[in-house]
Order: sequence, then structure tokens, then C-alpha cells
Amino acid sequence: MQTPFNPNRQAGKLVVVSNRASYVFAEDAGQITWKRAVSGLVSAVEPVLNSANGTWVAWCGRLGSPQGKGVRIGVPAGSPRYFLQEVVLDQEDYRGYYHGFANSCLWPLAHQMIDKCDFQGQYWQAYRKVNHQFARTVLECARAESIFWVHDYHLAIVPQLIRRRLPGAKIAFFWHIPFPPPDVFAVLPWGRQVLHGLLGNDLIAFHTRSYLENFLACAKKYFRLKINPEHGLIWFGDRRIITRAVPVGINWQHFEQLADDPEVKAQAQQIRRSTGARHLFLGIDRLDYTKGIPERIKAFGAFLDKFPQYRGKATLLQIAVPTRNGVEAYDRLKEEVERLVGKINGAYDHGCGAVPVRYLHRSLNEKELVAHYLAADVMLVTALRDGLNLIAKEFIAARTDGRGVLLLSPFAGVADELTSALLANPYNVTQLANRMKTALEMPPEEKRERLRALQQTVKNKDSRWWWQTQLKLISLPQGRLTPEKPLAANQTAT
Repeated sequence: MQTPFNPNRQAGKLVVVSNRASYVFAEDAGQITWKRAVSGLVSAVEPVLNSANGTWVAWCGRLGSPQGKGVRIGVPAGSPRYFLQEVVLDQEDYRGYYHGFANSCLWPLAHQMIDKCDFQGQYWQAYRKVNHQFARTVLECARAESIFWVHDYHLAIVPQLIRRRLPGAKIAFFWHIPFPPPDVFAVLPWGRQVLHGLLGNDLIAFHTRSYLENFLACAKKYFRLKINPEHGLIWFGDRRIITRAVPVGINWQHFEQLADDPEVKAQAQQIRRSTGARHLFLGIDRLDYTKGIPERIKAFGAFLDKFPQYRGKATLLQIAVPTRNGVEAYDRLKEEVERLVGKINGAYDHGCGAVPVRYLHRSLNEKELVAHYLAADVMLVTALRDGLNLIAKEFIAARTDGRGVLLLSPFAGVADELTSALLANPYNVTQLANRMKTALEMPPEEKRERLRALQQTVKNKDSRWWWQTQLKLISLPQGRLTPEKPLAANQTAT
């Protein structure tokens, strides 16, 4: 049973820190309004705040004077379970911190796309300034025995800033995107400072073992550290830091319930009818160069070229969710995708049967999302590189009908878990086209067996498992964190 929430009392000891949170704020004529935000982070993190009556510190969408104090509200409205503390950012600082350092430096670097990196000193200065601002707000929310849980690459130096003021604080961090290997990370001019910020944590978690190993290798390259990679332990000064691979899970029961909703089922049938296709491939992605959307469309064209029996019968429904509008790299990507759609349709749409590619540039709410999952024969998650990819897990949870095939890139972090998916290299157009045919022609029993195995994986490591694993680690006494004694000062580190 949850403890009743009293918005007038002091918050619980958990303080979550992230760039965005569960609500988006807007101001009109001096009045602040807020609306619900939908994201994988919200789905994963909010349940623990609901249980802990904690505080969520985040930028909530408003730009203004950084000296202005952000609002603090109990949410959700009408039945509050936790506090949301706003950080207000200056427009220029936000542009340099978010569009600049976070998404023009760290994002492409982490995805090993160095050619898209834009390293400017002003971006780093804005990033430092905003991280300091977040840290000040976090410290204002802190109380005795607070546990700080910081999220993602936007706030990498916040942990060390908290550590300076509160040397004994318990601080955990989850890095939500890939972590690059040392030879790639070395390109970042401020790599040492970013790593030093992360080493302010007691726990650093990643989606996969390979990201964790990359981080350990980078940390060892920049600092004289004692590291035990087998147990994921770092000794930094007089502190021991735990590192773990803990991939984000989903609330699979929620997606099962949505899939059983008659309204959602009816919408799925309408989607099928609207395409006129006998076979429906589905791609749902943020419009980002890491997602492999152009490569997917090219492969679908190769599929129609190589297997003409599917012309007029198979459709690729590609939904590209708008993101980072006004950024040159994303604007160019949008133009390329639209050009490829026109090219494929021009070559294979002969006015009868299904249109080859249906392209939508829009966002979906949860019911619309699940309706599309149910409508598809094959879900295409073919990212060039992806930290995890929760859409793959959501599709699996929604397909309680035992039908549907997940065609997955081995370069998505989720491929480490979802080993029963059908894999295809998105850089290999011929292989991806062949796998499309395999997915359509897979025997029904094999589809059911694969889905059963995938669903078991999703259920075993769900959203509750994800946050409980990390918070148990950060809450345990130090002596219970490892099966072995720390390395002595005169021992050789691994």
C-alpha cells in the first residue's frame, strides 16, 4: 500500500534528475499550464517516484531568465504522488547545451558517427553552465539521506558537482544511449571532464555489457584507476564505484491491456484497410539518422525488385516522429527520406493494389501506437545503432495474438536480450530484403514460438525489475556489494 502523499510535507528521499520529465510546462499571460509528456523515460522512472513520494528535477520546456526560480508542483494534478521541480533555462544556454553539446557532440559520438559531430567550445561552456544550474537546484531539494538518481548524457557532470557539496551522498546514474569505445571517445576534446563527472557516482548503469566495457576502458585510459571488470567495480580515490548492465524494461501489462481494448483493435483493422495491403511492414522511429530509415526504405525497394510477387500486395508503413526540427542534419534526413519514398513509389506503384510506401511524419499517442503494432505483419527495428529501443519490447508485449514478426538490427542494444527475433544487418540491403521475405513466409508455429520466447524475456526484465535492481544496489551497505575484497594498493589493476 502506498503512503498517502501530502504536498505540504517534505518530499521522500529519492531525487530523480533528468533533462525532461513527466510534464511539459508552458506560460501564457503569466499563467503556467502543464500537459502530460509521453516517453520511455517517463514510463520507466515515474513508478518509482509514485512509490517513493520523491522529487523529479528537470527542465520542463520553459525558457526564460536562469535567475528565475522554477515552479514546484505536486503531480499528477488532483491526486499527487511526488513533486516536480522545474529548472528554468536561458534560451541561448539551452541551445548550446541541448542542441549543441548534447546532440551535436555527445549524441553522434556515442553512436560512433564522428562525421556528424560539431565540437565547439561555446557548446561545452553552455553544457557546463546548465549542469551547474541543475546541480544547484538538486541541492536545494536535498535533505538528509537523499538518494540521487541522475539520467542520461545531458547531465554527465552533475554527479561530481553534487559530490563536491555532499561528499557522502548516494548517487546513481543511468546512461541511456550507447557508450563508445576508447578510440572513438578520444575524439571528444572534453572527454576527461565528462568521465570525471560520471566518476562522481556510486553506481553507473548502462543497457548492455558492451557499453559498460567501453566505459571502463575509457575511464582507465584517462585516469589511474583500479578496475575489476569481472565484477564491474572501480576504485577511484577512496571510493568504490559499481557499474552494471541493466537494460530498461517496460510495463508489459499496460501494453497487453491496450492491445485488448476493443477501440484499439478496431483502429488496427482500420489501419489495415486503409493501406489496402495484404502484407504490412511497419517502422516507427524518431526521425533520427541513427534509426536507419533511409536504409530500410532502400531495402524495401530491393525486396520489391527481387520478389515481384509482392508488388501491389506489400506495403511499408513508415512513421517518422518529428524531432529536433531546425537542426541541419535532421532537416537533410527528412528531405532524403521523402525523396526515397517518392523514388520507390514512382518505380513500383502502378495504380493498382497497395501503395509500396506509406510515409507519415507525425507523433502517435499510446492507443494509436498499439493499434499500429497490432495491424502489422512485420515490425522493422533496423537502427544503424541504438542504445536500446523500447518499441521492439512494446511490439512484443502487444502481440498477444501470437502473430507478428520482429525483424531486428543486431546494432540495437535490445538485440542482446531479444535473441529470438529475426536479425538483419541494416547496412546490407540484400540481406535485409531477404529477411523481409523470410518474415512474411515464416510458418505460423514458428512465429508463435519466437513470440513466446520474446515475451518471456520482456516479462522477466520489466520496468519494475529495472529500477529495483539499481536502487537496491545504491541502497545496500558497501560490504554487500561485491563477493570479493577490494584490490590492495600494491596490487596490479586489471
